[in-house]
This record gives sequence, structure tokens and C-alpha cells, in this order.
Amino acid sequence: MNGKYRFMLAALPLAVVIGLSGFFYDRLGKDPGELPSALIGKPVPDFTLPGLDEGTPGLASADLRAGTVTVVNVFASWCAPCRIEHPMLSALAKVPKIRLVGLAYKDKPEATRAFLGELGNPYALIGADVTGRVAIDWGVYGVPETYLVSPAGEIVWKHVGPLDEAVIRGELLPRAEKLLK
Repeated sequence: MNGKYRFMLAALPLAVVIGLSGFFYDRLGKDPGELPSALIGKPVPDFTLPGLDEGTPGLASADLRAGTVTVVNVFASWCAPCRIEHPMLSALAKVPKIRLVGLAYKDKPEATRAFLGELGNPYALIGADVTGRVAIDWGVYGVPETYLVSPAGEIVWKHVGPLDEAVIRGELLPRAEKLLK
């Protein structure tokens, strides 16, 4: 083996260590559970979803450009963490100047209706995403996920997992307040 190849083989572990060090340094101080979204700072994807019942309003991208700060919650009746976060959503729905809407992900409308009948319906509008296609366009990894949308329809923030009081008070509400100013 000539000297050039020996040097490259010897340098390879060093290059790997430097690369990994840079990656881990970049992640220092960041929440390991945080999943970045390519949609932050971009308009909501175009979509139109039916409501849970024939004749009831569904949810469309135009509803999220209506001049109101909107929280979009992706949920499902079969999702255990969705059940856990539901009381937080019910409280959030009472916050003035913030509208809460739901996207029922890969759920049968009758199951969603039963879920909300049992726990209460905090949503101003609900879109039935039976196939999950709209959720894919939003970059949903799983349920629950929550997005904060500006009055102009731009996605400002995303949270993966159930909302709790710390996330609502420490992250969601401060961002919403900035949008309201």
C-alpha cells in the first residue's frame, strides 16, 4: 500500500470524530425531543377537509388565513396521549383571541365523535383527515402534534407530543402573544 492510501486510512477515523463532534456540539443545549419542522416560517399547506358530519363545516387552509391566531391540534380517538392532553386543550380553548382547531388524523368520524362526546369538544372547527394525506403535508410524525399559526396563515411553531401546562405557558402562549401585538 503506498503512502497516500495509508495516510487516507489513518485520517479517516479523525475525520469521523471531527464530524460527529460538530454534530453533537450543534445539538448542545437543545431539547433532544424537539423535531424541527421545515414548515416553520412558511404558509400552511393548501388543503380542504370535510367535517365529522355531513353538513358540518370542516377545516381548510383558508380558515387558517382568517386574521386570527390559530392553534392546530392533530389528534385521534385511538391516541392515548391525546386523551392525556385533552384537559389542556379544553383550557386553551378558553383563552381569548386564540382559536383552537382540530385535525382528526386517520380516524373514523364516528370514533372521533365518540371521543369528543366523552371528553368534550374544545375545537372551533375539525377537519376529518381519514387518509392522513393532509397530515403528511403538514409534516406530522405522529399524534398528538400541535402547530401555532399566525393570522396570515404562517406556521410559527410546532410541538410534538402532548401539550402540558409548562409547554403552553412557556412556549405556546408567549409566541401567541407576540403574534397578537
